[in-house]
Amino acid sequence: MENRRNFLKASIAVAAGASGVILSTQSLANSPAFNMPAGIVYTKENPGKWAKKIGGHAPKVTVNGNKITVETDHGMSSKHYIVRHTIVTQKGEVLAEKTFSSDDEDAISVFEIKTDEKQLIATSFCNKHDMWAELFTV
Repeated sequence: MENRRNFLKASIAVAAGASGVILSTQSLANSPAFNMPAGIVYTKENPGKWAKKIGGHAPKVTVNGNKITVETDHGMSSKHYIVRHTIVTQKGEVLAEKTFSSDDEDAISVFEIKTDEKQLIATSFCNKHDMWAELFTV
């Protein structure tokens, strides 16, 4: 579990800090800071080899004050499921996380987060289709 946590944190930190650029738009794919090597982090704008998997893998984020809901519209079975949701700063600091079991009915997380950060990243990690990220404004 610690290795997975370190991988997620390092991946987001690299995404946020590449070339010393801080994300400033709603589109991760169009940001120079999100120029990730193919096959590490996917977005709706840059789904790579998973272009047909966007709808069931890209996290959907709803913000209502300090309450942040992350939902991945994905089936949950023993062979294919969403493993984890995280809320991460652009510097790679994990603010919240929820790990799922294949027995869970849905991949929905609700977090109460207090932060001075204006833009955060939600991630959704699928055991078969890798990590997906969505930049959002609080």
